[in-house]
Amino acid sequence: MTHTDPRIDQSTAELVSQLSEQVTTLARDELALARIEMVEKGKKAGKGAGLLGGAGVIALYGMGALLFTAVAALSLVMPMWAAALTVTVILLCAAGITAIAGRREIREAVPPTPDAAIASGRKDVNEFMAAARRGTHA
Repeated sequence: MTHTDPRIDQSTAELVSQLSEQVTTLARDELALARIEMVEKGKKAGKGAGLLGGAGVIALYGMGALLFTAVAALSLVMPMWAAALTVTVILLCAAGITAIAGRREIREAVPPTPDAAIASGRKDVNEFMAAARRGTHA
């Protein structure tokens, strides 16, 4: 009993039909990968924007505390201003840390291109072209 490759027995029309189906499936898979990657980058950009917004709010409270410190320091020569200054420094440090974290998140999200999907698509095209040059098919 001899074993024959079923692909050899297929007509050209059947092979072209299979190629069309495989290219369609490949394109759909690449688009799905690109969509997933863009959703992930969008989430990161949203998180970064939220952190930067939070940094702005914390900085606003820090400015309020700084104003309170200036008033307390000028109106009363007591240790109360030292406490208010400490709170101000802590708030502004928190704002700085939050801003750095938000900036890092936004940098990871841009540019908003699906790099992994593009690389995968290029790899698929290169493999297809190499197979076409060799005269083989999958």
